[in-house]
Amino acid sequence: MNSIEQTLEAIAETKVISIIRGIEEEHAPLVIDALAKGGIRCLEITMNTEGALDMIEEASQNPELVVGAGTVLDVASARESIRRGARFVLSPSLDVHVITYCLDHGVLPVPGVFTPTEMYTAHKAGAPLIKIFPAGSVGPQYIKDLLGPFKGMKLLPVGGVSVDNTAAFIKAGAFAVGVGSYLANPALAKENAWETITHRATLFLEQAALR
Repeated sequence: MNSIEQTLEAIAETKVISIIRGIEEEHAPLVIDALAKGGIRCLEITMNTEGALDMIEEASQNPELVVGAGTVLDVASARESIRRGARFVLSPSLDVHVITYCLDHGVLPVPGVFTPTEMYTAHKAGAPLIKIFPAGSVGPQYIKDLLGPFKGMKLLPVGGVSVDNTAAFIKAGAFAVGVGSYLANPALAKENAWETITHRATLFLEQAALR
């Protein structure tokens, strides 16, 4: 099993990726610890978060975590995040050059798409996992509809994913879901509400396990 397959397997185990965006660097280790206590070990640290590269590097030292970079818009950002330890690279958009660079370096690329044409382009470029964004505006049915003609593709809905619709996304055929600020919440971090973050992590994992 190669490194990309190992990353995919880790994501498949819990089916929830926590997106860390806008968290202050001093709070990041505590947020990550709170998420881990709730069972979440797949983390996306977005590149538009101050100190993101340092957060990626630090979190990657923990062998129990699978850490990726998010909001990666170009090859330069992908290169730097991988150098700091990112095991997967997510984008809000589709850039074939980023996909190719990640594959060449044994890192899972997760390009962001919305239309069937973009999705197929990402697939043809070799992306093993494809982010559907923003998924909340179309809902779980869209995932099911896409998997009609594109059976077997691994899809990651992101944007508008909640405790209430996580199970529906998984039942519709999503490989996993990406969850934003409701989970790794900057306001909760400032309030030191670590138990709340852990509780929310537990809720998401429970919903993701419903089939």
